[in-house]
Amino acid sequence: MALTPEPAPLATVVALVGADSDELLSGLADVPALVALSLRDAQPAAAAHVVASVSLPYVVHDADPLVHVAAAWVELYEERATLGSLDAEVEALLTLFAAGEAVMPDYYLVAGPEAIEGTWRHWWLGALAHHAPSRVLPVEASGAAVRARLRALPASRPWPAPSSWLPGVRFDIPDRVGLRDQPGAA
Repeated sequence: MALTPEPAPLATVVALVGADSDELLSGLADVPALVALSLRDAQPAAAAHVVASVSLPYVVHDADPLVHVAAAWVELYEERATLGSLDAEVEALLTLFAAGEAVMPDYYLVAGPEAIEGTWRHWWLGALAHHAPSRVLPVEASGAAVRARLRALPASRPWPAPSSWLPGVRFDIPDRVGLRDQPGAA
């Protein structure tokens, strides 16, 4: 039985990634106008359903729809996987997005970026941030810092459609992402 695609969320959706999110999410339980959810272990369609059902202005969760693409990208550049693995993950995710069974967050809060290991840091703050720089925001891994960042989310252009940039993520090379777009870059 096919699931009916979820309507687009009405809330501003914030994915909390990086440092252990459980404590950070529980620290948001008393913040008015938002719901904080641990959805990390949920299937993408279930997470999309929960996120779309929130009627408050903000929903903060730890269910990153890009997690498998990110892992395949990291493994590719750490020479632990093949380009085919990354391509398969991208194609699978684009299918979920097209069916409404995954929701791209409006923002990513990358908690504790200084503690994130090399290639993963390049994913969050390089490859992903390259496509919507004001939508991927580093933040100290503390409840106070997360709360402050949520109060001051920048207005910016939305994410481009995932189908326009996810297939090209294979060319976002750690330590080089974004450089090809600058004049004089090799």
